[in-house]
Amino acid sequence: MEFANFIQEKIKEYKIISIIGLAKNVSKTTTLNHIIQALKGKYILGLTSIGRDGEKYDAITTLPKPRIFVESGVLVATATHSIKNSEVKIEIIKTTGINTPMGEIVIARVISNGYIELAGPSINSELKFVCKELLNLGSNLILIDGAFDRRSYASPLVSEATILSTGASVSKKMQEVIDITHHTMNLISLENEENFQIINLAEDIISKAKVGIINEDYSVKILELLTALDSADEILNFMTNKSKILVINGAITDKFLEEFMKKSDLYRNIKILVPDATKLFLNKTTFEKYSKKGGVIKVLNKIKIIVVTINPTSPLGYKFDKSKFLNELKRGVSIPIYDLGPSKY
Repeated sequence: MEFANFIQEKIKEYKIISIIGLAKNVSKTTTLNHIIQALKGKYILGLTSIGRDGEKYDAITTLPKPRIFVESGVLVATATHSIKNSEVKIEIIKTTGINTPMGEIVIARVISNGYIELAGPSINSELKFVCKELLNLGSNLILIDGAFDRRSYASPLVSEATILSTGASVSKKMQEVIDITHHTMNLISLENEENFQIINLAEDIISKAKVGIINEDYSVKILELLTALDSADEILNFMTNKSKILVINGAITDKFLEEFMKKSDLYRNIKILVPDATKLFLNKTTFEKYSKKGGVIKVLNKIKIIVVTINPTSPLGYKFDKSKFLNELKRGVSIPIYDLGPSKY
């Protein structure tokens, strides 16, 4: 199925979709342009970002970037300085009081065709707020574009589905890109907890603290910790053979899991539960080691990846064999993967 047809059909299930890029220049903004064109005239689109996107040149690498082309009628949530950098006429509908280094975030309607720069809020709660405002003002589909090193906006607390973009810019070695992409897909798509009693207890813990333990009799111990990072010893001190769920409201890193495995065997009987997979900063080796030894990690809110897009070419001058890269990425993966090529804009 052609990408345009696929996205037109798939998009009907959602109102807020985010786009994750595994690195700069992996086709994230190009993907956004393809979607905008595929849905032209079918939706009142609302666009925003976390970070800055759509500028002519990358602020760090100075390399030229694909720009975001929009048509009259699109709603945007962006910073005032980005409006000045855009090439479209804009009617400001509402101010938000959210301030960023690029100025205040405003909700605006595009009233001419052309290129736009997006610079949205950088905090999840603020992003959630502007998405709600865009919906209230008439948007029936919101697309969130964002910085490659920030994936928190893919949280199901903000967006209902996610598109993952990957490509040659991730690494010069094609197999490494494939491995990283597959690992990211596996990590992001972790299964959610299904026991409603545990879910309710975990949500209560998360509302009050950063770390908590649920025992086999469903009793709860809330730990007075500011973070789970560097706290493996303290957490283990409170765990017993009757401990069944370790709830962590924050980041889980390779270092934490390594210490957890090294200092006790209790982890083999413990399930780690996090709000969603954006909290997991684990490389493939550590995650697989933990899983093979019996460790289990689940989420309260599952992230749904609906499609993967690829860019086999790096702006640094090297590229992968398109067919080989696409076919190897598809191996063992049920999620549709597309090489979109450049957009018309």
